[in-house]
Amino acid sequence: MRYSYEFKRKAVELYRQGKWIEPPADITNLKNFHDMIVKWHHLEKANSPDCLKHHGKNKKWAPEEKYELVAQVIAGATISSVAYDVGINTGLLAQWIRKYKIWGYNGLVDRKKGRKPKEPTMEKMNINNPHELEESEYEELIRLRAENAYIKAENEVIKKEIALRERKGKLRYSRRKSSDYQRTQRKRISTKTSIKSYEYG
Repeated sequence: MRYSYEFKRKAVELYRQGKWIEPPADITNLKNFHDMIVKWHHLEKANSPDCLKHHGKNKKWAPEEKYELVAQVIAGATISSVAYDVGINTGLLAQWIRKYKIWGYNGLVDRKKGRKPKEPTMEKMNINNPHELEESEYEELIRLRAENAYIKAENEVIKKEIALRERKGKLRYSRRKSSDYQRTQRKRISTKTSIKSYEYG
């Protein structure tokens, strides 16, 4: 079933409040439906709310566009994050990656449908153990760009984590300092009270 962007956003917002959205009438497996909402939540958190939109609907992907997505996965990104970021099925992206590993860039070019006459001299390719392919300058450029973007994204995450740790450290120090001050004040009050009791005693 295909869900609208508005439905996904509402489902994610309710999930973050600890609630589940009312499932459509044709939903028979509630667990799978809830698991899908959790996946939407993680995808949106890792990317942006726009990743829940159907960007890839009825779109014809050019070979260079396919390769840009394949290169992101090769650079280290997950298939699910890349696929959902552009709104395509994870299985479709996995298929492009498989074709690229077997046939290289040419594997991403759409071929005309229909059975081709088999060449008697054609060597059968072992798709389970593809041979090493030479990388073109264009492919190398796209791959390096994808790797660079992935590294930058990782660095941003690391920076945010460091900043969060620093804020937590400062907060703990502030609380500890406040606690020490309060203990010191209580000791002073206790000492003054003891002195007065001794003088009047």
